This record gives sequence, C-alpha cells and structure tokens, in this order.
Amino acid sequence: MVRKLSKFYLLLWLRWAFLLSFKSLLYAGVLSSLITLYLYFDKGFPSLEVQVYVALFKIFSFWLKISWSVTLLLALFSTLKSVFNNCHNGFKLELLHCPKENEKEAIEFIGYGDLVKVWRKWLMLLIWITAVEMTLALVYTHLILSFESLFDWFNIYVLYIFILIAGYFGLMILSVRCKKVRLSRC
Repeated sequence: MVRKLSKFYLLLWLRWAFLLSFKSLLYAGVLSSLITLYLYFDKGFPSLEVQVYVALFKIFSFWLKISWSVTLLLALFSTLKSVFNNCHNGFKLELLHCPKENEKEAIEFIGYGDLVKVWRKWLMLLIWITAVEMTLALVYTHLILSFESLFDWFNIYVLYIFILIAGYFGLMILSVRCKKVRLSRC
C-alpha cells in the first residue's frame, strides 16, 4: 500500500512538475517576446544586423528572467487544476464541494474559481517547505562549503528547484492539510 502511494505521488509530481515547467517557461517566453518586440518597434524598426540581433537577444534574456518570476505564480495556480481527478497507480486526488457538511461530494469539472481556497493553502505550504529547504541549504553551505557571502549560490534557478522539491512534499501533505482535498481510489 505504501509503495503504491509513493508511486502515485511520484507520478502525480512528475506530471505537475512538467506542466509547471512548460507553462511557466511558455508564459515567460511569450511575455518577454512581447516586451522585446515592443522595444524593437519603439526604436523605429532598426535594420536587422548582427548588433541588433545581439541586442534583441540580450533584451529577451533579461526580461525572460524577470517575467519567469511573475509567470511562475500564474503557472502554479493554473497547474494545480491538473493535480485533481487524474488517476495514477490506482489513486487520485479529488476536490470536494463542502467539507463542513457530512456529504463530501467531489467536483467533477473543476473550474479556477473552485481552486482559490485550496491554492492559498497550497501556496503557503510551498512557501514554508521552500523556506525550510533554503534554511537547510544555507546551513549546509555555511558549514561545509566555502562561499564569500551566504547567498552566492542562490538565484532564480535554485529557487525553482526548491519549489519543485517543495511541490513533491506539498502534494503529499495537501490531502491531510486541506479539508477540501481527498485522496481516493480509482
């Protein structure tokens, strides 16, 4: 039973991590492309030479990092919908209508409005788990590795890896922590 649940959470997490990566990078790429095109048009359509290509690429890569930070939140919200009602290894997570009443009926077609309360708990859970991971990594780098400052190793990519790891543990805790989520067999 424990082995089947472990495989369920692993498969669920892999699907969620892939969708989160794909959507957040897609949204960030589109947003940074729009910003780059706007700046290109704003400068009066300079002729496309090597220097202009290099400048456009630098603008795109600069805005990609910034827009990825913003679109990650949007992708975290939109990918939470994919966690529910998908059967993996004989189990699925269900989103419930009214957990306070005795009848806990699962929502069959989940809309984004149904996710708001669950997403707030999910986001806070991810924040706390990521904070614990960062604290452990900070202690590890301070005691074992030698960096000039405490946060030399920290950037958006490391934070993203921490968020992905936190997502795995958050999926396991979500059905226990949130009364609107139930783990059931399928």
